[in-house]
Amino acid sequence: MKLNTEILAQAANQARGLAIDAVHKCSSGHLGLPLGAAEIGAVLYGHALAHNPDEPRWLNRDRFVLSAGHGSMFLYSWLHLSGYDLSLDEVKNFRVLHSKTPGHPEFHETPGVECTTGPLGQGIGNAVGFALSGKMAEARFNTAEHAIFDHHVVCLAGDGCMQEGVAMEAIAFAGHQGLDNLILIYDANDVTLDAMADKTQSENVAVRFKSIGWDVQTLADGHDLAAISKAVNKAKKTKTGKPQLIIAKTVIGKGIPEVQGTSKGHGEGGAKFSEGARKGLGLPEEHFYVSPEVREYFKAHKTRLKRAYGKWRKTYEAWRAANPDKAALLDSRNDKLNAADLLAKIPAFAADAKLATRAAGKDVLQPVAAALPLLISGSADLHGSTLNYIASDKDFDKANRAGRNLRYGIREHGMAAINNGVAYDGIFRTSCATFLVFADYSRPSMRLAALSQLPVIYIYTHDSIGVGEDGPTHQPVETVTGLRVIPNLDVIRPADPEETAGAFAAALERADGPTLLALSRQAVPMLNEVPAAERRNGVLKGAYIAVKETAPLTHILLSAGSELQWAVAAAKQLGGGVRVVSVPSFLRFDAQSKDYKESVLPSSCRKRVAIEAGVTGLWSKYVGLDGKVIGIDRFGLSAPGNVAMKELGITTEAVVAAAKSL
Repeated sequence: MKLNTEILAQAANQARGLAIDAVHKCSSGHLGLPLGAAEIGAVLYGHALAHNPDEPRWLNRDRFVLSAGHGSMFLYSWLHLSGYDLSLDEVKNFRVLHSKTPGHPEFHETPGVECTTGPLGQGIGNAVGFALSGKMAEARFNTAEHAIFDHHVVCLAGDGCMQEGVAMEAIAFAGHQGLDNLILIYDANDVTLDAMADKTQSENVAVRFKSIGWDVQTLADGHDLAAISKAVNKAKKTKTGKPQLIIAKTVIGKGIPEVQGTSKGHGEGGAKFSEGARKGLGLPEEHFYVSPEVREYFKAHKTRLKRAYGKWRKTYEAWRAANPDKAALLDSRNDKLNAADLLAKIPAFAADAKLATRAAGKDVLQPVAAALPLLISGSADLHGSTLNYIASDKDFDKANRAGRNLRYGIREHGMAAINNGVAYDGIFRTSCATFLVFADYSRPSMRLAALSQLPVIYIYTHDSIGVGEDGPTHQPVETVTGLRVIPNLDVIRPADPEETAGAFAAALERADGPTLLALSRQAVPMLNEVPAAERRNGVLKGAYIAVKETAPLTHILLSAGSELQWAVAAAKQLGGGVRVVSVPSFLRFDAQSKDYKESVLPSSCRKRVAIEAGVTGLWSKYVGLDGKVIGIDRFGLSAPGNVAMKELGITTEAVVAAAKSL
């Protein structure tokens, strides 16, 4: 289809008007990008993107990611004009409670929004994840006769996104992996929020990207519709095997002369000049105005898009008929997994086994991966330590797009953001790994996974001062608690190999949020006081009775992870009136019924002691005002793990003494 520059120029100015009116109406928002990148939006949504507004999750759509999520009115305007289920009333309700147009784009909230963005740079990482997912899908499902996956991922980002470390980690990964289905459009307006960009940056972006394996085009005028279209078309048709960067030199806040081209144009500062700006853009007095001509153009364009979708649908149905096994595999992405079925596939551990829960995780992962072909695994240069390599498969790389093992390099934050992108795409079940202490490098992406209800699995090992000689820099005394307080992030810290099996099953069964498995470096004994099945299923409930009292109940000892063994040993010394409760997951236990929680932690027993090799604060909700918590409210020290535990008071003797003191 020939580019209609006249009507798209009108659409660009009317999209500017929608943004100005919406921000002015609520006295909040960011005008800089919606106005400065309006022509980019017109070309993408009015000409270049392959999408279907009536089928927002179409498998082969081009994915558009607005990494600069503060410019959300850009996205809302173009989704509305394109014919998504986003009415003009919703546009008018920008940033109003319970509207479909929240302050930043949010997954699940608005049709056509691919991912939650706002924290700068995250969208770039997500886009790399989408592109990775696309390459893996092409390798697994396309055939010589039928290509059902051949879409592109287009990401729009600004200077703020490009400065964030998470973005550059993901960008380097994309270049190394040759993700040539990825197009990054850099809205290069030379402005950041506080000041002109030259106050904080001076690098040559084009040279930088070329050096890490990207192709680069530069548009001297990022408002030239024909030039934008030509650049996007070239990027889509590239055969170089490289991701594509388009540097578009734009004017921030274009259309509001009083602030355009300055840092004042970034936020809502220009809204007070709205009436003059609207006149200058050729808009009538009517607010939230879209002309009949623009409406008609996008209506016709939607018809063209649906026609292309229909053509793909015929290919897809032919593919399904010719490839029933592949079709069944693709359909399995929507299967609701059952923990009991998964546990049945995991062999029992020997009763006398003694191994680290990370090593148990390695043994659990293999049969689970065999049962779930769409499960992928990755590590931040630590497969040899995190032990999460799928042994039956190979690496994902340029030569093997079907590989299930991802090597992210030392890029913990980029890794987590990329995993979010894969999870948003919804085709593969994704997991990744590093040392638990480096969860702080991943944390912003983990928080967004929890916010967006993404079922990412984090296999984070070396979970306590049991790390030993590496010392306090690698001993995550505060990390487990810090992660437990993130809403909707399930942190599971298993105590022995059978609990580890339960933890993996729990993580894989969960579809409404992420799960972190905190696994030990050091070996732990089997805790055979209750049968293996009870330990596995106990994890699913978050807490269970690991040692049942044999006399009238006097004390309850609680623990999680590798320290549960000290509570079990203490119970043997304290006598038959002592119960031991394993609490591998606070989130799961807190979600249980009142009756179940009372059966595990009866309110009549107030003599309670908790022990964990970490900060103590959160345990107070289980031990109460009368109980005691044995933990580590300081940083660790360098010594063999068992010596460090003893030095810092994480011992059986400490539990016994605390229980007797109550």
